[in-house]
Amino acid sequence: MSSKVIILYDIPGNAAKAWSPNVWKARYVLNYKGLPYKTEWVEYPDIADVCKRVGAEPTAIRRDGTPYYTAPILYDPLTNSYVSDSLNIALHLERAYPDTRRLFPPGTEATMSMFHDALRDKVLRHILPLMMEHTHAQLNPRSAVYFRRTREAMFKAKFEDLAPQAKQEQMWKKVRTGLGVFDGYMEVNGEGSIFFMGDGVTYADVILAGWLCWVRNLWGKDGKEWKEIVRWHGGRWGRIMTEFEKWEQVEGTETPKARL
Repeated sequence: MSSKVIILYDIPGNAAKAWSPNVWKARYVLNYKGLPYKTEWVEYPDIADVCKRVGAEPTAIRRDGTPYYTAPILYDPLTNSYVSDSLNIALHLERAYPDTRRLFPPGTEATMSMFHDALRDKVLRHILPLMMEHTHAQLNPRSAVYFRRTREAMFKAKFEDLAPQAKQEQMWKKVRTGLGVFDGYMEVNGEGSIFFMGDGVTYADVILAGWLCWVRNLWGKDGKEWKEIVRWHGGRWGRIMTEFEKWEQVEGTETPKARL
């Protein structure tokens, strides 16, 4: 790879071009750290071929023993290496660019991984069925076909049956209950504290913002569902996303603003 700038590989949508929650985690990290980069857009059916071509590691192994490749992928010219998975990318950037703003206080790498697993168990498993139709609807045609085929096989159900209108209110209540667990953790930091570990941004907040950004972008900032989410738990989630707006540059051409 001859590029002299970091490359972030992302999956394009046809409305909000940058939409993927996992890629947004990597993008937030790059923007927060002020690292220049460019975006390479890769359609879903092409991700595995791109990873194999450049030598990017799979992010999981399927039950049948075959490798599973996902975005984001990052190329770093400093180390001339490719890194897969949003957490691995964040850890790589933290270590490769020690003079940038930190997202992992000393000794918290395992804590951040545990935070992600807890969020998945308490919140994401309830969000995912609500997001499948919206995600599919905004993909480009080739990716949409691939996404429906693979995700319906994963869920063993048609998208239309995952979140029927009659059940959505109850499903959103489960999301709210799950987020309430994290609101309880964060309340311990004291009144006025916004982030998971107090006043400063850490990778735990990046994880939260990535998933919340997905919901906001695909359900719509002016949609009833998002307007309710930003009011939950005293407005905590809305305040976090307001803070993260300054790190939502997509192509890396704008200079990320320092947090005031």
